[in-house]
Amino acid sequence: MNDVSASAPAGKLTANDFTSDQEVRWCPGCGDYSILAQMKKALPEIGIAPERTVFVSGIGCSSRFPYYLNTYGMHTIHGRAPAIATGLKTVRPDLSVWVITGDGDALSIGGNHLLHILRRNVDVNILLFNNRIYGLTKGQYSPTSPMGLITASTPVGSLDRPLNPLVTALGAAATFLARSVDVYSKHLIATLKRAAAHQGTSFVEIYQNCNVYNDGAFGYAADRQTRPDTLLELEHGKPMVFGANNDKGIRLNGLALEVVYRTDADESELLVHDETRTDTALAHLLANMTYPNFPEPIGVLRAVSRPCYDTDVNAQVASVREQRGAGDLDSLFHAGDTWEVS
Repeated sequence: MNDVSASAPAGKLTANDFTSDQEVRWCPGCGDYSILAQMKKALPEIGIAPERTVFVSGIGCSSRFPYYLNTYGMHTIHGRAPAIATGLKTVRPDLSVWVITGDGDALSIGGNHLLHILRRNVDVNILLFNNRIYGLTKGQYSPTSPMGLITASTPVGSLDRPLNPLVTALGAAATFLARSVDVYSKHLIATLKRAAAHQGTSFVEIYQNCNVYNDGAFGYAADRQTRPDTLLELEHGKPMVFGANNDKGIRLNGLALEVVYRTDADESELLVHDETRTDTALAHLLANMTYPNFPEPIGVLRAVSRPCYDTDVNAQVASVREQRGAGDLDSLFHAGDTWEVS
């Protein structure tokens, strides 16, 4: 991240250094508590001082996040956090910038802004809390709600096909794509650290439980007993295996993936994860794996390098200034045709 690491303080940081004095006000049992706790653990290990860290949010339950961290924060407007973060990172490349959003905030009113920050590859980290519901406004269906879901706004079942956040991000050629689960603390911390280390836009979907309006939406992924069979933990350069005894694997059959028992397949047939592939073919296959037909992938699906928008903008501005000088705003205002209003 553009020289941000140079701002690491001399003393060792702790979670307390990133804890604000604000009372945390989410519903008891909300998955946001766990995400906040893991973020507080990850930030000291990332090593960037609180005064060099900024959290930008939109509107929704997740968007209260900036209040609860002792960093700079901006609670902005619905769906527009990516636009604010883009401006901030462009003029202050020395800052570590995080965008906190939800499935409604990011994929409904903010869908356009999300696509553009991803395609531009601005050097920020986006965390999308996906609970498949609008929690703040009392339980309406969201862009990720499954078809047939009964909610306050779909009393006889939703007819909308849900958006897949990872597939949506891939459509904008996201350079870093990952997924984790709110209560899988060790995995979430590791994923947050990987996202922070990426130069460019890191996009992390986090399965997050809303125990009031959509309880258990990701129960299969959150439960420690079922997790080995319902999730595929990706590791770069390693075969894709899963199951309580690592007895199952993923094999490519033509253009489709399939689940096989390792006793029924040669080890060389198992698909090996490569997060650095420049094309998006493998990431698309993984992002489209959905329970119960497949285990759902968690970890880093894609991590590739591409020039960052904020770096290029500042280089372009510096080049023009070198050629034409710094410019004068007052002269610009009075250039060309002007009118005087009396």
